[in-house]
Amino acid sequence: MNSSKITLSLKQAQNNLGDGYLRFRLNRQSDALLSMRHTQEAIIVPFEAVTSMPNMPTCILGLMNWRSRIIWAIDLPKMLNLEYLDHRLRQYNVIVIRVESVLLGLVVQEIKGTSRFTPDDIRSPLGHIASSLVPYLRGCVIQEEEMLLVLDAQAIVQSSVLSSQEL
Repeated sequence: MNSSKITLSLKQAQNNLGDGYLRFRLNRQSDALLSMRHTQEAIIVPFEAVTSMPNMPTCILGLMNWRSRIIWAIDLPKMLNLEYLDHRLRQYNVIVIRVESVLLGLVVQEIKGTSRFTPDDIRSPLGHIASSLVPYLRGCVIQEEEMLLVLDAQAIVQSSVLSSQEL
C-alpha cells in the first residue's frame, strides 16, 4: 500500500470521529462549545493585561495584547445576556477566535478542554434554551443529561453589540 492511500485512510478515520470543539464553562450553569476551526488559542491572562476603554458596552472588557497584536477582550456571558463573570477575578480565561480577518478574545468562566462531535450530534436549540441565545448558536449537544451550547463564532463576531463599535 502506498503512502497516499494510508494518508487518505487516516483522514477518513479522523473525519468519522467528528469535528473538534473547544469546551468551556460560560458561567456557573452553562457549558458551551466553539468549533476548533475558529479557535486560535486558549490562554489565561492577568486581569491587569486587559486595558479598559471608556464609552464601550459593558460586555467589552477592553484591549489586550495577543502575540504582538491588539485585540478586544469580550465578556462572553455578559454579551449573551447570561449571568456574567465575577470581575474580582485576578485572571481571565480567554479563547482567541478568528473569523476571516477579525480576532477577538472571548473571556469565559473556565476552559475545560476539547471534544469531538459529529454534525448529527448537534440538535436544534429551539425549546431548550432562551430565545435570546438562538442567534448565537449553531445548536446544542445533549450529553449525559447535560446540554452543551454550540456557539457560532461568526454570529458572535457579527453581533450588533460588537459591530456598532467597529471592532
